[in-house]
Formats: sequence, C-alpha cells, structure tokens
Amino acid sequence: MTSPPAPLPQRTLGRSGITVPAVGMGCWGIGGPDENLGLPMGWSTGASAEASAAGLEVAWQMGARLFDTADVYGHGRSERQIGALVARVPREEIVLVSKVGYFAGTALHGFDPRHMRRQLEQSLDNLRTDHLDIYFLHHSDFGDGDRWLEPAAEAMQTFRREGLIRAVGMRGPHRFALDRLTASPDQRGDKIARFRAVFAAVEPDVLAVRDHLLSPADRSEGIFAFAAEHEVGVLINKPLAQGLLTGAYDPAAPPQFGKGDHRSRKRWFTPAAIALIAEGLDELQGVVGSRREDLIHIALWACLDRYAHAAVLVGFTTPEQVAMNLSALGDRPPSEVIRQARVVMGRLQERLDAQGEVFTDEIQR
Repeated sequence: MTSPPAPLPQRTLGRSGITVPAVGMGCWGIGGPDENLGLPMGWSTGASAEASAAGLEVAWQMGARLFDTADVYGHGRSERQIGALVARVPREEIVLVSKVGYFAGTALHGFDPRHMRRQLEQSLDNLRTDHLDIYFLHHSDFGDGDRWLEPAAEAMQTFRREGLIRAVGMRGPHRFALDRLTASPDQRGDKIARFRAVFAAVEPDVLAVRDHLLSPADRSEGIFAFAAEHEVGVLINKPLAQGLLTGAYDPAAPPQFGKGDHRSRKRWFTPAAIALIAEGLDELQGVVGSRREDLIHIALWACLDRYAHAAVLVGFTTPEQVAMNLSALGDRPPSEVIRQARVVMGRLQERLDAQGEVFTDEIQR
C-alpha cells in the first residue's frame, strides 16, 4: 500500500477546536451521476464502487483523516461508501463531515427541523457512526421570508447539545442552485450581505468556501479576513477547480460528460474554455515546474496560504488521483512563487470571465 512521503501538516479549524490534516478528501465525486432539483448534480465519472473504495483506502493509508460528504451526493451513495471505511478504522481518528438542505424529499423544505433530524439520522446510519464532527447547512435558501432560518439554526444547536454533532458549519457566499435559473444577474440579491445575515443567525464554527487560483482575488481576501475576524475554521472546496488546474482536460479531446454530471452545465468545461486554461497552465508551469504534480502542489498551497485555520478538500474518483494529490502537497513553496502563480492565473481568470457566465443555462440579461 502507498505510504506518505511525509506526514501531512495539521490545521486546527478555528474555534471548533477540531484538528485535521491540511488536505482532506472531498467525496462528492464518488456519489456518481445524479440529479436533484431537476438539474444534473453528480459525476458521471464516479460510478465505480471498486475505484471509490480503493481511493478511500489509499487516502487513509496516506494519512488523510478528514472526509467530507453530503446527504445529496448520490443520495446517500457517497456516505455509504465512506461508512464502509469508518467501520474498519478507529472512529476517534477520523473526522466526518456531512451536509443537509439540498434534498427535501417530501418535506415542506430541506431545512424543516423534522426533516433535518431524519436526514441526520440517515447520514449517521450511512456513515456507520453515532455522531458527525461537522454538520453543514448546505445552502442559504430558507424559504419565503426566511421562514426556516431560525428553526434550522436552533435545530443545529440542538443536535450539538444532544452529542449528534460536534460543530456547526455553513456555506460561504454563494448562489442557491435554482437562483441562476429564475433571475438574471442584475436581479439577484447581494450574496455577501446575504451570507453575513445568515452567519449572524447560525453562528457557525466552520465555513465551507470555494477557492482556487482562478477565484477573484478580492473575493478570496474578503472571506478569509472575515473568517479570521470571527475565529472560525474554513474548509476550502474545489482547490483544483475540479481538475481544471491539474491539466487533466485536453483541449484536443474535450471531455464528454454523461447523464447526471454537473460539469455539463459549466462553461469552463467547454472546448473554448479548456483551450484557454491550457494556455494559462503552460505559463504557470514556467513558474512552478513542468509536471502535473507541480501544478497540484501550487494549487493546494495557494489555498492553504490564505488562512492558518483552513484545510483543503480534494475530490477524487480513482485511487490514482488520491495518491497523486496527497503526495504532491510537499513543503510550502516560496512566497514569491505563490505570488507569481496568482498573478498568472488572475490574468487567466479575467479571460475566462470575459467568455460569459460560468453556468451555461443561466438567465442572461
């Protein structure tokens, strides 16, 4: 079995007090293809249970101890696969994270507290555990007039008092999935103001933040400064931009996504965008090195360097991806290399944004 070249550095997730390796496993991909809210919400490349199980085992053997999933990832499939690992390892050594809210089933709303309790109980069964380390509110749509905001926040505190969860999490600034289909960009609310309002009501211990080398610099700086001000931990998702920053996509052979794959809706996975990204990665490799591992190394550290109380979550669908991602972390690169990488990729981000909205089915002006 693969062994780590060195122990993974540790991070404490702010006031939660939970300590984790700096790199954890994002387990959305192993949920496989899926649909929710009438939209593709899964990964058509994540259908092999054998590859998923092998990837989880490699992650464990290489020192990963943080595993992030959600009730809606394959509608329980991702959780159940992690549960098979949990059953074989010391529970006190693994940090389990799940989320609630995007799957409502027959409930009035995904954040109806009775529904949240049922989903939590199901997640605990799937993961073969009696508690979660962090439980996230998966989005910030709490119904008309925020009907379910206070009830959901109180439900989370109740779960903690009962010992069912150790810490409460919520998303950083983002859009609810259906908002992009129902309102043009100029009619959408201020997502930063929205985030602050929900944060004040929920009082979370940990934030989930999307950040990578193609994220706008001002957005990244703002959310991590906010986290530091409030002493909350951060789990950074999509640090490799779902493979786009690793050179995994060939512009000469654009990817073909199957049914139930969320990438089919995203402009960055179209041939034109992949070609632009390939040009940017060529320039980046002139700064960091020519290997794929060099690209992964700088992408992970560019995120980890944002905030001392943050860990990154790397997704996977194969054990080979797990081994490469974890072994590529290595030591922190020099600050000047990180700075140059951000400059190069900042120019690429501007070129990508000039192509249009990220989601191809968004309502346009």
